[in-house]
Amino acid sequence: MAARLQSASSALSTLRLLVGRDLKVKYAGSILGYVWSVLDPLLLALVYWFVFTKIFQRRHIEGSDPYILFLLLGLLPWFWANGVIGDSTRSLTAEALLVRSTNLTRQIWVVRTVASKFAEFLLSLPVLVLFILIYRHEVSASRYVFAVPLGLILQFLLLTGIGLILAPVTVLFRDVERLVRVAMRILFYLSPVLYGIKDVPESVRPLAALNPLAGILDLYRASFYPSQFAGWGAVGISAAWAVGMFLIGWAVFAKLENPVLKEI
Repeated sequence: MAARLQSASSALSTLRLLVGRDLKVKYAGSILGYVWSVLDPLLLALVYWFVFTKIFQRRHIEGSDPYILFLLLGLLPWFWANGVIGDSTRSLTAEALLVRSTNLTRQIWVVRTVASKFAEFLLSLPVLVLFILIYRHEVSASRYVFAVPLGLILQFLLLTGIGLILAPVTVLFRDVERLVRVAMRILFYLSPVLYGIKDVPESVRPLAALNPLAGILDLYRASFYPSQFAGWGAVGISAAWAVGMFLIGWAVFAKLENPVLKEI
């Protein structure tokens, strides 16, 4: 038992070092540095806000104003998901020498990617706080006090599972990386990032709720837009996706670990 605890502590220390190194490398040589973590989602949110409120006159949905804040609550988690899924395809090949030569649990190279992008997600939160203050938007913390923490846990599990599948599969089949880029472009518009689940027509709403990210994004918005919360059914589907993908991902990674080591 003591040996396991020591091993887990060592893995966590290593993970912290790897995440810290990733952040330093990301911002090295950049004049604005950390500010990009705020500017990137902010500028994209402003573009979508302008397009859907000034050009196309987005249909008003009760309880979804201000729309810029609604957008950010979808875009910030999406940036985390998109970053993890894209980088997971390179998480083993980018560190091939270390992956082969160290005695670390090799799943840590995928978890490191999830944790690094999560750190960037946290660094981008000030832009969210800014708009909450500007619009003096109320937060219904008492009603959905566990919504955001639950969303974070489910998204972390989901992305870890997806990463554990993509990382080894991409080493063995290089075309997967290109397929992932195309799939993510499609998934962006099929996920309730620019809209909420309740914005979807009732006839296709059950289909939209099958999206693994649908319930998770709804959780992030629940405390800010309680009237837009589509219910726990979509959350349950996302929870099933998250736990299922995590377990499948761990099994797939373990199965493919030896063939991957030979390939890299």
